[in-house]
Amino acid sequence: MHKEYRLTKEGVAELEKEHAELVGRRGEIAEKLKTARDMGDLRENAEYHNARDEQASLEARVSEIENILRNVEIMAAPKSNGKVHLGNTVVLKGAKGEQSYTLVGSVEANPLESKISDQSPIGQALLGKAVGEEVVITLPAGQMAYKIKTIK
Repeated sequence: MHKEYRLTKEGVAELEKEHAELVGRRGEIAEKLKTARDMGDLRENAEYHNARDEQASLEARVSEIENILRNVEIMAAPKSNGKVHLGNTVVLKGAKGEQSYTLVGSVEANPLESKISDQSPIGQALLGKAVGEEVVITLPAGQMAYKIKTIK
């Protein structure tokens, strides 16, 4: 049984771009390996071992992306029934001002870009809620109360 990954169209495009970039680096790493091999004894050749580690890391990520893309479910455009669904951007108003989050699948989540997983405490608290509703989000720092200002 395989796992299915839920992504937005944008998330799929980002993964495809990353995949192409990684595949394009294969030649560069192969050249590093060749150059390091030409230096002689491989047992104490740091350049060779670094290039091998880089190659292993690159190939692992390529395989991971290929697996995700083989098993992807592209999320439909968010429903517009006034409730929070995957793909929606939600603006919350709390004691510390406003915060905006886009609700995405776990593969696409990136807190630095305010893309939060539907599996995260914030994502779970928001799913199915409507504009004007209050949500209490339990975080490691404690509970925070927010009011949903807008859903896009």
